[in-house]
Amino acid sequence: MQENILSFDNAEFEKELFGNYDKNIKALEESYSVNIVLRDSHIVIIGEDNKVVNITARVIEELYNLFKKGTTIDTRLVRYAMDMLGEDLKNNLSGISDDVIILTAKGNAVKAKTLGQKTYIENIKKHDMSICIGPAGTGKTYLAVAMAVQAFKKGEVSRIILTRPAVEAGESLGFLPGDLKDKVDPYLRPLYDALFEMFGSEKFEKHLESGVIEVAPLAFMRGRTLDNSFIILDEAQNTTREQMKMFLTRFGFGSKVVVTGDITQIDLGDNKKSGLSHAVMILDGVKGISINMLTEKDVVRHELVQRIIKQYDKYEKKQEFLKNKGKIKRVFNKKDI
Repeated sequence: MQENILSFDNAEFEKELFGNYDKNIKALEESYSVNIVLRDSHIVIIGEDNKVVNITARVIEELYNLFKKGTTIDTRLVRYAMDMLGEDLKNNLSGISDDVIILTAKGNAVKAKTLGQKTYIENIKKHDMSICIGPAGTGKTYLAVAMAVQAFKKGEVSRIILTRPAVEAGESLGFLPGDLKDKVDPYLRPLYDALFEMFGSEKFEKHLESGVIEVAPLAFMRGRTLDNSFIILDEAQNTTREQMKMFLTRFGFGSKVVVTGDITQIDLGDNKKSGLSHAVMILDGVKGISINMLTEKDVVRHELVQRIIKQYDKYEKKQEFLKNKGKIKRVFNKKDI
């Protein structure tokens, strides 16, 4: 049996590392087939393979480095650390959680939790326009709103404009009660919630009434030129090509644009092509525009969300393979005749 003994002399870290009912440490033990125990304030890793024992120690050391920067250790972070470090002892997670974007109204720090998120944030800072594609739970919209609030508080922009296409995801707007505002508000609710959390209720309502914050359906953007604004288009996978072109050409002086979406959840009907997919294809490489791709590794929700995304990806790839296989077979048979 091989042993590696770590000493951090930090009871709070040890408490967070093990987690409630030792759930964090169990994730490490199950993944690496090792035993991890506390012995006289030392963390002792026991296993049959010396390399695996050392990799486990490396993960714990990286978690400690993040803990010192104020990052909360939970099962999601433990699994992410294992995934990102892999088997290369030279890898590290430096840079994650280095910079706090803003503090929410309750004083909670908003910052990157994965390397993909960190790159996304850096690209928003460096580029006038950023496009981010990723599955649910990767923080693509939440971080964009945080960057918008930061830019506003720094005086870099005078307005925050958030918009979404009011696409009927299996439901009909016509059958919803109320006037137009009542009908589209449910589609914009996630954007309201993020701003409410970051500004607090009083400031949010004040900015909303004065027009400093504007949350509106995409159709309301037509015919406008938006200067000195931080503009976010969310759920962009549900824009048509025409809508996307219309939105991107609203871009004015002193403004910054972020477009977010998940191309695996397109709700457009009648075989309409997604404006997001099209924009990524034709705008890739254009100076001043960054294209960001987040994956299931950047999911910061329950770990089960990562597993669900992986299973859907596997299923869709299998269906695509079978579909293409059928096409090849049909072409072959036609030639053969």
